[in-house]
Amino acid sequence: MQKRKWFTLAFSLFTMTTMAQKTVPLYSKVPYLKSSCDKKETTPGQASVGDVVEPTLTKFIPTQLNAAKTAVLILPGGGYTHLAMEKEGFAIARKFNELGVAAFVLKYRMPLASCFEHSEFVPLQDAQQALLMIRQQANKFGIDAQNVGVIGFSAGGHLASTLLTHADTSLVDNKNISLLPTWGVLGYPVVDMDLTYTHRGSRENLLGKNPTQQQLDYFSAQKNVNSATPPCFLVHAQDDGAVNIMNSIQYFESMTRNKVKGELHILQNGGHGFGLNNKTTKEDWFQMLTCWLQQNKWVE
Repeated sequence: MQKRKWFTLAFSLFTMTTMAQKTVPLYSKVPYLKSSCDKKETTPGQASVGDVVEPTLTKFIPTQLNAAKTAVLILPGGGYTHLAMEKEGFAIARKFNELGVAAFVLKYRMPLASCFEHSEFVPLQDAQQALLMIRQQANKFGIDAQNVGVIGFSAGGHLASTLLTHADTSLVDNKNISLLPTWGVLGYPVVDMDLTYTHRGSRENLLGKNPTQQQLDYFSAQKNVNSATPPCFLVHAQDDGAVNIMNSIQYFESMTRNKVKGELHILQNGGHGFGLNNKTTKEDWFQMLTCWLQQNKWVE
């Protein structure tokens, strides 16, 4: 009997927290798509997708929104070859739903030169289009269009940092709606595209083997932070062997120079790609993030 009560309570809490998710296409017609593209979406690992050509947005709307009417756009990582949709996408969305935050997981296009013109810009275009869609439908979901953040992990963190630092670039018809998130969260992000600290796979997959200096500068987010860059929370493990911790440190240093509010949390261990659960420590980075969001009144 006790076990049955526990199951009923757990199920009730789950249904109170999250409505049924829904996935919608990002465009009626995918831009920059070459007619010669023959790529098919793949599943290179459990709960991940690769060679994404047709982007989608999956909505996780809690039945009871936080009083701040917060929303967040989630960008999974995967080195610009695939997307860790469960660990760095859907799991993150469910966690935000526990706070009453509406969450939107973006399955963005991979920068495939064989499929897209201007391939290095298609992930950013997708992120801008997703943010635009969220703000356009703010009334429908009961969210505040002025309180929409972005969170990205690894290469998704690079995409998030690009979105945060390039309000000067509009790749979609935004109809005077801001394409700048209200706040940002970067999890063990790729930031720098220069050879010293970059993740070479992400760099080559995005920009090719011989990028120009102009491309390197544009896609190195730490070089593009200014006083208008949104506040940001960063988390990274010191022993990350894939993405050098200096990516986060350089971004935070640029924030500090430009008087952009934020926090940088460096965990002693955890390696790369720990998602919500860094098993090496009892520290809960998502709880620290929650405190930061509450401190700034983006979550109540």
